[in-house]
Amino acid sequence: MSDFDDDDLYDELKDFARPEKTATRSPREERIIAGFEDIQRFVEEHGRAPQHGEDRDIFERLYAVRLDRLRQLDDARALLEPLDHQGLLSGENVNAPEALDDDELLAELEGIEGAADITELRHVRSAADKRAAEEIANRTPCADFKQFKPLFDRVADDIKTGVRITRKIRKDAGFLKSDIKVGEFFILGGQTAYVAEVGEPIRAPNGETDARLRVIYSNGTESDLLLRSLQRALYKDETSRVVSEPSAGPLFAGEAEEEDLASGTIYVLRSKSDHPVVAANRNILHKIGVTGGSVERRIANARKDATYLLADVEVVATYQLYNINRTKLENLFHRIFEPARLDIEIKDRFGNPFSPREWFLVPLAAINEAVDKIKDGTITTFKYDPTLATLTKKAG
Repeated sequence: MSDFDDDDLYDELKDFARPEKTATRSPREERIIAGFEDIQRFVEEHGRAPQHGEDRDIFERLYAVRLDRLRQLDDARALLEPLDHQGLLSGENVNAPEALDDDELLAELEGIEGAADITELRHVRSAADKRAAEEIANRTPCADFKQFKPLFDRVADDIKTGVRITRKIRKDAGFLKSDIKVGEFFILGGQTAYVAEVGEPIRAPNGETDARLRVIYSNGTESDLLLRSLQRALYKDETSRVVSEPSAGPLFAGEAEEEDLASGTIYVLRSKSDHPVVAANRNILHKIGVTGGSVERRIANARKDATYLLADVEVVATYQLYNINRTKLENLFHRIFEPARLDIEIKDRFGNPFSPREWFLVPLAAINEAVDKIKDGTITTFKYDPTLATLTKKAG
């Protein structure tokens, strides 16, 4: 998705329309001078004039369009020539048609939202959409980018070497605002975005909780958009991706298989059953499972399900993971803790004997340790020792 919406571009370029002659410098002329000074600063920083091209940053491409327009307007040239110490106005337009019609401008700036004709209001966006577009577009140079640049370099190297992977963001798979946290990396509009800060929760007009973010981009800019606006931008950009944590491990594939989930939750439950065996071991008896949906919905009818020991349960821990194979992950947990599997037989609702297979006599600390080792890919070198109630290194 582009960083500018149609209204921003229209406001930016309409200032360069041919005006009626005035005797004194008008506010429009002041804006033209300010816009030209932006181009001059770009030249001072990069040692060249801004250029067109899909591989160029959106700001450079906008400056290139602006410079082409200024070169075409005689009155603008007359106004700016005394300031043009870099000889920018004497250059030739590059890949910019004389008319610069709307379709060509849209193609030049790549992926602008809204109607194809930016001078005709065929579609009126909601206030939320406009606010999101404005906040995405309102990026400023990041004054302390030097401290963030090593992070972007490391992430780029990690992706290149496979230490990290990127996953497509899918709205229908439940990518939530809560998935946007400090330290997370995303790819948005062709730029890597880093969530450097998340402000205090605020109440949005629609009643939802929101927060102001500080997002740093790999091109050296930053924005203070709302959390909701970043989520909306990630949804709308069909190429947006989330960057995984380092060494996600063998269960986390870069490409989803048929049974893969875009997001999943490992959940750990404790039973409220009054069965003597359960009551005697309640603090270390846990059910470990994985779901791609809501844990609350999953356990809503626990007291009617023999899998849950025909009793209510409480959630003692959850771990959010992405692009996991649910069956493989669940089986892995059960293999790890097989030595501590609960051996009990209960009667189901119809009086039939039933032996639950997902309950384990394992302390929560050992489960936490197993999750960490699954995430860092080292779990295959460990086994669970029920006598020590911990994971131990395998021999050899």
